[in-house]
Amino acid sequence: MTGTLPAQDEFVHEGLFYRDTDALVAGLVPFVAGGLAAGEPVLVAMPRAHLDLVHDAVAEPDAVCWADMADAGRNPGRIIPWVLQAFVDRHPGRRVRIVGEPIWVGRSAAEYPACAQHEAMINLAFTGRAATILCPYDAAGLDDTALADAYATHPVLVDAAGRRSSPAYAPSDVVARYNAPLPAPAEPVDVRAYHVDTLPELRRFVASRAAVAGLAADRVADLQIAVTELAANSVAHGGGSGVLRVWTTPEHLVCEIHDGGWLSDPLAGRLTPASDGIGGRGLVIVHALCDLVRVHTTPAGTSVRLHMRRPL
Repeated sequence: MTGTLPAQDEFVHEGLFYRDTDALVAGLVPFVAGGLAAGEPVLVAMPRAHLDLVHDAVAEPDAVCWADMADAGRNPGRIIPWVLQAFVDRHPGRRVRIVGEPIWVGRSAAEYPACAQHEAMINLAFTGRAATILCPYDAAGLDDTALADAYATHPVLVDAAGRRSSPAYAPSDVVARYNAPLPAPAEPVDVRAYHVDTLPELRRFVASRAAVAGLAADRVADLQIAVTELAANSVAHGGGSGVLRVWTTPEHLVCEIHDGGWLSDPLAGRLTPASDGIGGRGLVIVHALCDLVRVHTTPAGTSVRLHMRRPL
């Protein structure tokens, strides 16, 4: 989009570029106050340090919903269904206003591609929804790639010079660019092929590896559910079988499922299905349970890589 700015009754997705915390607060407080004055439900989802700054500067903090993005959005694939869409769905028939900061200085290199794809997919996920989403970007601290991706994923840009359309807006290009082969692990890898008759054995294998990696019992159960969802999808839609690879890094236990299926819909797993829907829930559940989910999908096959944080 390089023409006129969107009308106020349309979905609006803006990138706010700030160079210090004073500029961050100055950009966000009027946005929040304007939403409250218009009677719009307001959500602010940012990492804790920024969340506290804005909370302390807003005149009516109790009227705002607050979320620590480092927790609620630690897996970027969780943000659309479980943070943004959940907030919109709690307020049917009303326009909502959201501050969402999914990319900040300190996000890991492994997380970043999923963050960029998340920002691109917002535009597709919320088309036709009555919402304004403002995403802050640290223009002084983030690298050139993150800033260039922000220009490509936000149709409207806001900075000290004002508010304008982005001439670089091309979200589908960002989704495609980060749908790249996943990097090969440096650690030793265990490999298990599976089919419908070996799914129980696969669950036991995952549980044993998770326990050795030090995951708590509830996180072991979460990982078993996530792997089972993906493996069952392989059996049903990915050619009837697949391959599981598992390895351990100092920070994570990693499980990767590969099969012959293709996720042709870029929003697969990024939207919560309708309450009366049948199917379509598996990858959404996987995003909810795991600390990071990375996907590479082509007509030749799909790899889904699950990261579970190990205790320090």
